[in-house]
Amino acid sequence: MNRDWKEQYKRAIDGFDGDWAKAHAILHQARRILFIGNGGSAAIASHMAVDFSKHGRVPALAMNDPVSLTCVANDYGYEEVFAQQLQWHSNALDVLVALSSSGCSPNICRAVEIFKPMNMQASVITLSGFDADNPLRKLGNVNFWVDSMDYGIVECTHQAILHSMVQP
Repeated sequence: MNRDWKEQYKRAIDGFDGDWAKAHAILHQARRILFIGNGGSAAIASHMAVDFSKHGRVPALAMNDPVSLTCVANDYGYEEVFAQQLQWHSNALDVLVALSSSGCSPNICRAVEIFKPMNMQASVITLSGFDADNPLRKLGNVNFWVDSMDYGIVECTHQAILHSMVQP
C-alpha cells in the first residue's frame, strides 16, 4: 500500500461525519437490526448482521437473500427489492442500517423512504460517501458520511465504523 492510500484511509477514519454514540445506543436498544446494501455494501451488511447477532447480542438480518432479491426485482422492479421486504418483515422496534457508497442507490433510498413512515418509532442509520450532499445522507436519524470518492476507502471505513459499534 503506497503512502497516498495510507493517507486516504487515515483521513477517512479520522474525518468521517456522524454521531457515533447516538448510533451505538440506537443499535443496542433495537429489537432487531435490518441491514441493506448493494454489492460491496451487501457484503458488509451480511458480515455486520452476523457480528451484531453473535457478539453484539442484538438480533440482526441482512436483507440480501438472492432468491428474495430476484423475486422482488422480477415482480416489483429492482428499486423495490428492499422496500418490499421491509414492508413484509419489519416492525416499529427495528432499526434499519442503510449502506451505499455513493448515497445515490435508488433501491436503498426508496427502502428508507418506505421504512420511516411505516415504523414511526423506528430509527434509520445511514452510511454513505462520495458527495456530501448525497440523497441517502439526508434520510436517516443518524448519518455517517465518509469524505472520499473511492469505493474501497468508503466501504472499508463503513465496515470499521460498524465494527466499532458491535460490542454493547
